[in-house]
Amino acid sequence: MIKEQEIEDAFIGKLQDQKYTYRRDIRDKASLEQNFRNKFEALNRVKLTDAEFARLRDEIITPDVFQAAKTLREQNYFQREDGTPLHYTLVNIKEWCKNDFEVINQLRINTDNSHHRYDVILLINGVPVVQIELKTFEVIPRKAIEQIVHYKNDAGNGYTNSLLCFM
Repeated sequence: MIKEQEIEDAFIGKLQDQKYTYRRDIRDKASLEQNFRNKFEALNRVKLTDAEFARLRDEIITPDVFQAAKTLREQNYFQREDGTPLHYTLVNIKEWCKNDFEVINQLRINTDNSHHRYDVILLINGVPVVQIELKTFEVIPRKAIEQIVHYKNDAGNGYTNSLLCFM
């Protein structure tokens, strides 16, 4: 009998073969946000203050999936503390191969109301865009779908109040 951890390790290995960078250090909301900040600043060639980053993060996080998709694929505008404009992108659409592709696993997003753990998440430039729930052969695939739906419908979940809104 194959264990879920073995499936997860093999899957991450296959993603690494496809040039995804495995980031075993990203396990919680704080490390996810710090990674996003580093990737954002590199992609947009900017250094944000802590206050600017907090405001940017709060502006892009939305429970509206359509707004999240729009923010993900378009050039956006942000006004810096000194009044200068910052036109930024989260993903390089024109030269997709210049994006940074990463894989993380066992991410825990703990909020006041939920304590979820996500099996595998794919990141583009630090933005979580794909969630993958893995199950052994003994578990029907529907259980993975039900788990994702349960996470999404849980009050206070990470989908509506964290970077997970882009998944």
